[in-house]
Amino acid sequence: MTKISERPGIEPGETIGFAGLGVMGQPMALNLAKAGKKLVVWNRSPAAAEPLREAGAAVAASAEEVFERARIVILMLVSEAVLDAVLKRGTPAFAKLVAGHIVVSMGSNSPDYSRGLAADIAAAGGRYVEAPVSGSRKPAEAGQLVALLGGDAQAVAQVRPLLAPMCRETIPCGPVGNALLMKLAVNLYLCTMLAGLAEAAHFAESNGLDLKTFKAAIDAGPMASDLTRVKIPKLVARDFSVQAATADAFHSTDLIARAARAAGVASPVLDLCRALYGESVELGNGRLDMVSVVTAIEARTAALGRS
Repeated sequence: MTKISERPGIEPGETIGFAGLGVMGQPMALNLAKAGKKLVVWNRSPAAAEPLREAGAAVAASAEEVFERARIVILMLVSEAVLDAVLKRGTPAFAKLVAGHIVVSMGSNSPDYSRGLAADIAAAGGRYVEAPVSGSRKPAEAGQLVALLGGDAQAVAQVRPLLAPMCRETIPCGPVGNALLMKLAVNLYLCTMLAGLAEAAHFAESNGLDLKTFKAAIDAGPMASDLTRVKIPKLVARDFSVQAATADAFHSTDLIARAARAAGVASPVLDLCRALYGESVELGNGRLDMVSVVTAIEARTAALGRS
């Protein structure tokens, strides 16, 4: 008999579960709803589910209800500890929850954690796909995220079409662990690039240059990108409203640093940027946008003036 998690594809009208409706999860789930997917959603803070209810999704009273009503469950949760808590991992309820399901985690966790979770889900009779995304809230709202997929080929093939309303690209990366390693490589570039952009803007402004002209110079040159087009206006306006949180950037740099040390790899640029994001968090910017790293650079400049 074919197990429920081994069906060859998504059935027409099949209910999809989605848990975790935060800064990224809510617009991602809304894009699924707008694409006509039948959804059942849950969030620890119920108010975040109301836009989904208005979009036609069913709102579950618990994570358990999501698993009862959906074979494929997408999780966009903030941390490994929250994932474990939602899945009741380490308790007898875990196997009952995940058996016969495909669990898709789209958050950013360590590759070793993901491999361990995949093994536990497989032992309980379920399947697991890691699908971390690159992008912040604006790309999430526009359905322009990039998903990196890790897992066995059959499970990835089932999940991949489902992600189309949320992602402009879905890139298979091999077995579980590889997609998260790829996400860390991408985030190494992202976090160091953004810190460099913030430092360049600080350098320009500190030398009396107009930041709007700085923006025009970047936009006209080879470094122009979606990132610079979104983040330079925020630096110009000192608009730190969150698209991608500083605390998340610091967490990401910490994951990268740990993965680098485990592999015996040097990461000198990353290590400096990690310190800057950590200093920005200490300044109270944890839930502000990661461009607030500029305040950590400004604090270092102020310290130079006092020395």
